[in-house]
Amino acid sequence: MKKTEEIRSEFPSLLTQDDKGNQVVYLDGPGGTQVPLSVIESISDYYKECNANTHGEFLSSKKTDKIMDRMREKVSVLLGAESKNCISIGQNMTTLTYSLARALSKIFKEGDEVIITELDHEANRGPWKTLENIGVQLIEVKLLNDGTLDYKDFKNKINEKTVLVAMGMSSNAIGTLNDFMQIKEYLENYNALFLLDAVHYAPHFSIDVNDLGCDFLLCSAYKFYGPHIGLLYAKPGLLEKIQPERLVVQDQFAPFIIETGTLNHAACNGVSAAIDFIASLGDGKTYKEKLIDAYNNLGKHEFMLASHLYSELNKLNKITVIGTDFSSLKRTPTVSFVHNEFTANQICQKLAQKNICAWDGHFYALKAIQSLGLEERGGVTRLGISAYNSLDEINRTVGAISKI
Repeated sequence: MKKTEEIRSEFPSLLTQDDKGNQVVYLDGPGGTQVPLSVIESISDYYKECNANTHGEFLSSKKTDKIMDRMREKVSVLLGAESKNCISIGQNMTTLTYSLARALSKIFKEGDEVIITELDHEANRGPWKTLENIGVQLIEVKLLNDGTLDYKDFKNKINEKTVLVAMGMSSNAIGTLNDFMQIKEYLENYNALFLLDAVHYAPHFSIDVNDLGCDFLLCSAYKFYGPHIGLLYAKPGLLEKIQPERLVVQDQFAPFIIETGTLNHAACNGVSAAIDFIASLGDGKTYKEKLIDAYNNLGKHEFMLASHLYSELNKLNKITVIGTDFSSLKRTPTVSFVHNEFTANQICQKLAQKNICAWDGHFYALKAIQSLGLEERGGVTRLGISAYNSLDEINRTVGAISKI
């Protein structure tokens, strides 16, 4: 893998300083990573060279067709999909999930059960709540006090009435890595759809949808060094089966059947560049091998920094770190905490004065924060590790927190 300084040199935003000369520290990756120059240039190049709609007979339109095909192909390799025709594009993960929920509302019936979890982001809860309007029962899996799901409760709630299990692969709020492979096993004897929210997982771990056994998987490119684009994997033939709402004039087959309006072609070019950036961090004979090796390298780097951050914060008397520790690799590099005297927002204000970027609140994982009894405290302060973060940045951040 490239050295940290070499990686950092690819991100222009890391050069930012405040009026006191403090170098910026971006620990806000779970809310959206910084973007390498190659991604910025790929978006700019699109507007310079081939700004046109698709499916035309002229050169710039044909270039746009190739850009879109290339992007779908790269995403399909990233996710281990059967083909590029399994990859649909949306404004974001939330809008795609609402589209799926509306489509499935025509298939599901009164008395059917959909399972969600208390740990999930509202983007993977709210859309499914709309199904209650047609008599579908929404079943919630409990969150334990340590920030992990109650898998005994999960298993007990899956039954013959279950038509869908929708769960996150990891928590954007507290970093928990869910045992989605165990849920795959639970579902083997049932005829239920399996949907995975990989928004917080895709930036840190390699994905193979066939190994996961999922019917749908969603992620967002702006969480893995790209622009704001939502991505959907659907098993071959599944979108045609559920028939999403669409205009009568648009293509009536996957992957286009769920895509509405003209897509952001420039951003899609940026998605390709973002995946290329990840691949550049690994070695291998094939593109997929490079991606797998890159994620292995990223995982080691991010785990080292996040475990150090967790350990150092745990030493501070006024700090309570939320969630599981880093005694195993089953953890995303996201560390959240509460302060005994100050709210999460006040902590972020104080860190911002040092040009350290952190987030506060519930991060749309409202139910999880409520279940852990943290809502009245303003939620948590969240620090997230990305490829460009360094050990010096972590030590500087811990030093700043220790003085609050």
